[in-house]
Amino acid sequence: MEQLHFITNLLNLKDLNITLIDCLDQGTHKELLAKLDYQPPQCPACAGKMAKYDFQKASKIPYLEVAGFKTLIKLKKRRFKCKDCGKMRVAETDLVKKNHQIPVILNQKIAQKLIEKLSMTAIAEQLSVSTSTVIRKLKEFQFKTDLNFLPALMSWDEFSFKKGKMSFVAQDFESGNLLAILDGRTQATIRNHFLCYHRKIRERVQIITMDMFSPYYDIAKKLFPNARIVLDRFHIVQHLSRAMNRLRIQIMNQFERKSLEYRTVKRYWQLILQDSRKLSDKRFYRPTFRMHLTNREIVQKLLSYSEELKHHYELYQLLLFHFQEKQPDEFFGLIQEALPSALPLFQTVFRTFIKDRDKIVNALELPYSNAKLEATNNLIKVIKRNAFGFRNFDNFRTRIFIALNIKKEKTNLVLSRC
Repeated sequence: MEQLHFITNLLNLKDLNITLIDCLDQGTHKELLAKLDYQPPQCPACAGKMAKYDFQKASKIPYLEVAGFKTLIKLKKRRFKCKDCGKMRVAETDLVKKNHQIPVILNQKIAQKLIEKLSMTAIAEQLSVSTSTVIRKLKEFQFKTDLNFLPALMSWDEFSFKKGKMSFVAQDFESGNLLAILDGRTQATIRNHFLCYHRKIRERVQIITMDMFSPYYDIAKKLFPNARIVLDRFHIVQHLSRAMNRLRIQIMNQFERKSLEYRTVKRYWQLILQDSRKLSDKRFYRPTFRMHLTNREIVQKLLSYSEELKHHYELYQLLLFHFQEKQPDEFFGLIQEALPSALPLFQTVFRTFIKDRDKIVNALELPYSNAKLEATNNLIKVIKRNAFGFRNFDNFRTRIFIALNIKKEKTNLVLSRC
């Protein structure tokens, strides 16, 4: 009996009324034969005395892995019959809820796995349950929006739910907790959500960081009148680098495809976009040029092929310098000076910067960015990729909230071979 008690403790079977009878090796899994029996309880119908009757057909209860093998408990439950009214009753245990087949400990393990970046199909396969069981557990999680709180610092962005379908996400800048995930990024969708908050709550928001998606500007000002919009610095630099790269491609296509100019401008495109202050001075053999050159020398050779490329490269590097040194007056002064003589590619970017000057100045003066939310978006993409996409947006949103808003506490892990 001591050995049986040891086994039940090892399996975390806390119900002393469960007795293990045998363990069968079925090759692919282990089967534990057990019975549930205890003294007859009082009749719930007439409060009369009940007597032991027979055992119910064995219930097949999937369980956690044991020593690397999937485990199935075949549990026979005692039935009781009332001597007075004939009412039948089945023995109950805290191993599984009444009228359930999935044990409580397995439900806890499903919840634990949902926090991880695993697909629901993979969770179901690992724990030997159906995908529907995992989805039912997922839907038990409820995340209610606290309409009495909005942080002073907020971040906005979007992510792709389906092909051609973008969703909106808002995050607390300081804590990293998600505030909202909306099925769409239109102004109407965002407005309908945030108008649920009282105006006094919305007036507490002081800073909103976002990318350069212009529809966000107007709706943010209307909903949060006291908030300053801060554009993400990465996206500002990205606009400049994309314009520079398009210009490089235009000039590259002016050369013959087999010429040295075409091949080198195509091959060393990253050096043109890189900050000139970070170019390496180490000398290596370059097969394309058939000589030893540093990265700086390569750039000088590339710029010698075209005066337009050289002029706009120097302009690009000077703008990067003023931006990284956080000099808004010099940055916009240079843009205003270069706007008339710049190529159309750069003129479009410059006009966008001038239009959003106040937001770019905020980005240079304030130490806030969308970096934390971009990291969150990366995690969202991992969840979506591991699941091979989601058809149901509510399930997708719940899964994101579970992975990001539920904190992992240092408790005893559920028994499993992880």
